Amino acid sequence: MKHFSPKLICLLLPLLAAFSLSAQSGPQLYNLSLDAWSKQGGVWRVYDKDAPAAKRIWDTANPGLGKLGINSTTPEYEHVAVKGEGKAAARIESKKVAWAFVSGSLFNGHFIKLVDMAGVETELGTPFTARPKKLSGYYHYKPGKINFTDDDHEAYKGRTDEALIEVLLMDWDKPRRQLSHVDGFIDSDKDPHIIGRAQVIVKKGTSDYVHFDVPFEYRSGKTPRYIMFSIASSRLGGFGTGASGSVLYVDEFELGY
Repeated sequence: MKHFSPKLICLLLPLLAAFSLSAQSGPQLYNLSLDAWSKQGGVWRVYDKDAPAAKRIWDTANPGLGKLGINSTTPEYEHVAVKGEGKAAARIESKKVAWAFVSGSLFNGHFIKLVDMAGVETELGTPFTARPKKLSGYYHYKPGKINFTDDDHEAYKGRTDEALIEVLLMDWDKPRRQLSHVDGFIDSDKDPHIIGRAQVIVKKGTSDYVHFDVPFEYRSGKTPRYIMFSIASSRLGGFGTGASGSVLYVDEFELGY
């Protein structure tokens, strides 16, 4: 058996470590750590003030609610999962707005406009062609009891609210333009455009941040074209169902390879 000198091993170890890191690494989206925020015209944005258009990939309901002086998704600088200079998390809160219920949200894409308080128009997704193995990050959830429902979810009234953290890998040819009250929402259990999904449904409150690792479940061998994060402080908020005052903190997302 051939033996290697200790000196040669010491020289090889850094190279092997670099190779291992390279083999496990892969593309990440801008600001997955949720450290970069800016406030523009009274509206909190999830990117630096001077970020180029290519990095302005995150959005919330804030642009629509900001007209009413409301931001449902805001930066959190004190209560963060990983402490350090310049660190921040996202604080996402469900709210009663006038007579309507609005879940706090964070997604990658672009909020376009509210449509007569009946729904929202959005453009969803960011170009992405990798196949990560897992999604990891942190959440802290403080749910309320559901006090708003639509007709189809009346049985949920009084139950503890639930939050959603979901990432979909899609085979779209272009970003999805969606009118929520006309087109409905993506059915992540059945939509044929989904290549892979990582999903966390938070069903109960937590006393502090909880770390999670959730695998991507792939439905085909295709190469994705788009990635879509969907994070909500009330999982059924798109159906007008949830608890005003439910708060979800999220921090330090990472795609694992």
